[in-house]
Amino acid sequence: MNPLRNFRTIFFKLTSLYAVVFSVSSLIVFGIIFWIASATFEQQMSLSITGEFSTLEKEYQVGRETELTRELKQRIASREYSFSYYLFQNAKGQKLAGNLPTMTEFEGWRKISVPYPFIIKNSTPEPAEPRKHTAWVMGKRLNGGGFLAVGTSTYRNEELKETIQEAFFWAIGVILVLSFVGGTVLSSGFLRRVDEINRTSKAIINGHLSERITTLGTEDELDLLAANLNTMLDHIQALMDSLQQISTSIAHDLRRPLGRLRQHLEATRQETFSAETYQAAIEDALRETDNILATFGGLIRIAQIESKTRRFLFQTIDLSAVYQTVADVYGPVIDEAGKTFEVNIVPELKIDGDRELLTQQVVNLVENAISHTPKGAHICLSLSPSQQGPVGALGDNGPGIPKEKREKIFERFYRLEASRTSPGNGLGLALVKAVANLHEATLVVADNHPGVVFTIRYKAFNK
Repeated sequence: MNPLRNFRTIFFKLTSLYAVVFSVSSLIVFGIIFWIASATFEQQMSLSITGEFSTLEKEYQVGRETELTRELKQRIASREYSFSYYLFQNAKGQKLAGNLPTMTEFEGWRKISVPYPFIIKNSTPEPAEPRKHTAWVMGKRLNGGGFLAVGTSTYRNEELKETIQEAFFWAIGVILVLSFVGGTVLSSGFLRRVDEINRTSKAIINGHLSERITTLGTEDELDLLAANLNTMLDHIQALMDSLQQISTSIAHDLRRPLGRLRQHLEATRQETFSAETYQAAIEDALRETDNILATFGGLIRIAQIESKTRRFLFQTIDLSAVYQTVADVYGPVIDEAGKTFEVNIVPELKIDGDRELLTQQVVNLVENAISHTPKGAHICLSLSPSQQGPVGALGDNGPGIPKEKREKIFERFYRLEASRTSPGNGLGLALVKAVANLHEATLVVADNHPGVVFTIRYKAFNK
């Protein structure tokens, strides 16, 4: 795998983006903290100097110049005050004590450049040319004409600031390094999953339709994507198998009527018949052609229903009226066939749907019962309410359907009669199933003890 691919993945880009955003945010936070810390250091330093100045000023008021001079010399000699700076001048501007150079008197605060304070524990020897740094000094004219300046080195404050800066830059460096390493690791894992999906896709393109993407059970985005793709591939494979089965069934079901049609036409062309014979041959040819067209029409109709393009035709319909209409039409047909017909339809049951398709659904169920039950059979059509919605049922006491074949009967061209000598094209129940799916209804086949019963649970009407 090309290592440069890691840097082009969305994971690496997002990680880098987050690292940049976090670094910028940290920089802003650091700026605020640094500003607050600097202000706090300066405030503490100012308070310390002010307090010390007040103490020394009192010393001057009590003992005048001698006591103040002695106090300053003691402090300068003490390691405790190694970071402190003092200057005491008389009214004539002469320096009486202090470690600051003589200067012009001033009132208030001033920053003065002073040598580095090397009088600290474990300090290195002072170089030949002492380095300079800044001292924060407060000056004031004393009663009697003297001048006192008290200050402290900013050395420790600057050291603290530098420590904060170094800590920040180290933290940013660690963040960037960890982001780079984390982005690379995440990208590698992401690319492995993507390569797995690509390999599976190429295998499927090359004809290995049973290949599936491996899922890790982590339920992350890629795992869910893989699971959805596998579900889609299962559906596609099922459609391909169905297409193959349909193609085989079409070839099997249409070969016989097309063969008969050709034989009739060939026989009619080679022999001399009367006008009546020619007329009969033409009628046979038309009848075979109509059967073929009906088969293709049924396939097209099922395809249209399964595509759900007819949902825009949905409207509120009286399902009870649909069932009752079919019952009224087929009642005499069932009587003529020597069978009994029982109807139990609760009126005023409504749903959202396509009236034409629902009528065709009930018609196909009734015709299926008429075709597959013997003389004297009992057929029952019912429609009743439930909390979930109307429930339609078509039952009979005929030979029934074996349990292992109850799901297959809804496949296109599937017929329980393997010889296929009886009329029909095996599309009636497939259309019943397609209409049920279009209306989000549940279609169940069960034993009627004896016989079979088809139950359709329709979706409740939304008022």
